[in-house]
Parts: sequence; C-alpha cells; structure tokens
Amino acid sequence: MTSDTRTRLLEASAQLFREQGYAGTGLKQITAAGEAPWGSLYHFFPGGKEQLGAEAVAHSGGRYLKLFDIVFDGADGDFVRSVRDFFQLSVEALERSGWADGCPIATVALETASTSEPLRHACAEVFVSWQEAIARRLRAAGVPDGRAADLATYVLSAFEGALVLSRTAHDTRALKVTGGIVAETVRAALP
Repeated sequence: MTSDTRTRLLEASAQLFREQGYAGTGLKQITAAGEAPWGSLYHFFPGGKEQLGAEAVAHSGGRYLKLFDIVFDGADGDFVRSVRDFFQLSVEALERSGWADGCPIATVALETASTSEPLRHACAEVFVSWQEAIARRLRAAGVPDGRAADLATYVLSAFEGALVLSRTAHDTRALKVTGGIVAETVRAALP
C-alpha cells in the first residue's frame, strides 16, 4: 500500500461526496472507486469515515484553490474577467455532469455542520482559505484590506449560493446571473 492508494481514496471520496453527498456515500463505494483494498481504508484513515471525510475535504479544497489560481493567473490580472470565467467554468461543469458536479465542500458542509465537528471544521478551513485567496487577489488589484475581505466573503457566498440554486433547479441561470452581478460589483470596487 502506497501513498498513491491514499490519494486515490481521497480523490474518490471527494468525487463521490460532490455527486451524492457525505451520508449517501459508503466506504465500500469509496474503496471500489479508489481501486483500493478494503483494509487500506482503515490503514490510512484509522478514524474511519469521519477522518477520511475531513481529509478529503481538505484535499479537495486544495485542488479547487489551485484551479482558482489557474483561472485568475490566466486572466493577466483582469480580476473581473477571472470572476466571470470562474462562474462560467461552473456552468459548464454542471451541464456536462448532468447536474452532479457541485462543490464538494458545500455538499459536505450542508450535511454535517451540525453533526460532526471535525467535518464542520475542515469545511470552514477550506472556505476561509478560499476567501483569503480572493481577498489577496482583490488587494493586489488595489482594493483596500477591509473592503477586500468583505468583498471576498460576498464573492464566495454568491458563488456557492448560485451553485446550489443551479444544481437544484437543473438550470444554470442562477450561476450566469449571479456571475454577471458579482463581476460588476467587483468592477465597481476596483480603483
């Protein structure tokens, strides 16, 4: 058993949580999807599903943060375009996946925030890291510190809410409309 097995279990968990939620995902499903022997799950995650879930949330959060950086770095400093691109990527992912490809962090957070402190904490840490990344980019674009932090909270909240609405409705209108409004709000905040 190698760390590759551990990574496959984390990635399989994140994918399944994103598609069917934490409670709807069984450990046997995870090991099958991760092409891992059953015993490897408890070898790498002796705390069971809750430990695996918390680590999968952190792993997935880091991967999405890298995607965020790729989108924002690819826009040559045009923060408004980056916001629009990020929303559009989610529109395309939702449509391509048949409405299954939502945010793995929000999916787990909505299910577990009141029932599992380790999972709530893992989700909260990811959301904070995303807010900080957005605020850092806004500050680099000239937005003052306090305003950048508030605007980052707004951007992330609007994105996550629009993603939930679009996924639930099987209609990307909420993401498209919200992406446009968020982009214009950001444009107005830039010096």
